[in-house]
Amino acid sequence: MGYRNKAYLCFDGDNDIHYFFLMKAWHHNQREFFKDFSFFDAHEINYARDTSKEESIKKQLLERLNNTNLFVLLIGEQTKFLYKFVRWEIEQALKQQIPIIAINLNGKREMDANRCPPMLQDKLVLHISFNQKIIQKALVEWIGLHNQFKSQGKSGDFYYKPEVYSMLGL
Repeated sequence: MGYRNKAYLCFDGDNDIHYFFLMKAWHHNQREFFKDFSFFDAHEINYARDTSKEESIKKQLLERLNNTNLFVLLIGEQTKFLYKFVRWEIEQALKQQIPIIAINLNGKREMDANRCPPMLQDKLVLHISFNQKIIQKALVEWIGLHNQFKSQGKSGDFYYKPEVYSMLGL
C-alpha cells in the first residue's frame, strides 16, 4: 500500500455511519472537490466482520493506520465513550504522530469538551464542524499546518476562526 494522500476515517459505526456514507458520497460524486485525498475506511478493512476476533481486527486496522497520513475522527454523541476500537485507533494515531482532524457532528466549530475523547483534548488536533467545504479545506491544509505547529512546539486544540467559515459561505 502507498503512503500518499490517504485519510483514515474513524467513527462510531453503530450511531454515526450515515455521516460516513455522506462523506463517501461526496468523495464519489465530487472527485474534483476531494481530488487531493482518498479514504481508508476502517470499517471495510480486509472485510473484517463482527465475528472476527478483536486481535485480528486490530491487526488489520493497524495495517491501514500504518499506511495513512491523516486521521479523521467523526465525533458524535457517543464517541467519547467508545473504548474497544475507537479509543485504540486514536491511541495508535497519537503514537504514530499522524495529524488528526476531529469533526464535530453537532455543528460545533471548535473542541467540544462534552463529546471529544479526553485523550485528544490537550493534543495537537484540528477541530471543525461537519460541513463539506470546511472538511475539504482541512483535508488539504492540516497536514502541513500540523507539521509546522509541531516543529514550533505547539500543542492543544486548533480550529478555524469564524472568518474562515464566512469566507467559505458557512
